[in-house]
Amino acid sequence: MCDRHVIGTVRDKMQAQGGLRVDGYSFADAPPALIPRAQRLEDMTHTLDDAFPTFTGEAQFSMEQAFNYAEHGFNLFHYRVDEHTGTHIDAPLHFSADGASVDELPVQDLVAPLCVVDIAARAADNPDSLLRPEDIQRWVAENGDIPPRACVAMYSGWGEKVNSDQFRNFDGQAQHYPGFHPDAAQMLIEDTAAASIAVDTLSLDYGLSSDFPTHYRWLSSGRFGIECLANLNRVPACGATLVIGAPKHRGGTGGPARIFALM
Repeated sequence: MCDRHVIGTVRDKMQAQGGLRVDGYSFADAPPALIPRAQRLEDMTHTLDDAFPTFTGEAQFSMEQAFNYAEHGFNLFHYRVDEHTGTHIDAPLHFSADGASVDELPVQDLVAPLCVVDIAARAADNPDSLLRPEDIQRWVAENGDIPPRACVAMYSGWGEKVNSDQFRNFDGQAQHYPGFHPDAAQMLIEDTAAASIAVDTLSLDYGLSSDFPTHYRWLSSGRFGIECLANLNRVPACGATLVIGAPKHRGGTGGPARIFALM
C-alpha cells in the first residue's frame, strides 16, 4: 500500500494556507500523489533518432543540419517527425472524428498520479499477452483505488527491448507485443476517473490487433494515451507522479513528448 499519511498532512496544511495554484489548478485539491515532495526523478522517455522502431517499420524521424557552428557561429537542424513515433502522446483526435487535439489536453491531466500494472512475467512467456480487467482489480486490491486523473500504465518489460528487433517483434506477417484489452480500458472508463493510459510498447492495442478496439474505445471517451514509455521498471506500482510534456501544436493528433516521474 502507498503511505498517504505524510502526504495528507502536507495537503491539509496547504489547504489551510489557501493552497498553491498553477495556471488555475490548485494543488490543495490534487490527489495525494501530486503533493510536491519529490526526492527522486526518473526519465520515462526514450531517445528519439532515425533508427527508433515504428509501427510500420519505416523511419519516422529525420534531421538535417541547416546551420553549423564552424560556418555560421551556431547550430540549427531541420527535422521531420511523425506525430506517433518515439515516446509520444495519442490525443483523442487520433481515433475519433472530433475529439480533442493534443494542444487541447487539459493541463491538469498532464501531471498525473502514476499507477503501474505489472504483467511482465506473463509477457515474457507470451508476447501476445493483454492487460485485462482482473489485472486492474489485482492492482487495486494491493494498492488502493486509482486516483482521479491518474495515468494507468502497463509494464510489460518491452521498454528494455527498444534497441532490438524484439521491440517490434514482427514475424513477417504480424507484430507481437502486449497491450491493453479493450475491456480493461472500458473498466477504467466506467469505474475510475483516470485521464490516461500508457504502454511500454508501440501501441495501446496488442501487436496482433488489426482493428484497434482499445484505441477507439479509450480515445473516443475523451482521454489520451501514451505509447513507448520508458523505464517503468524503475518506478513503484503507486506513489509516483508523472509529468507529461505533451506537444502543443494546434490541431495535432499527438506527438513526441518528454515525460518524467517524480518520486
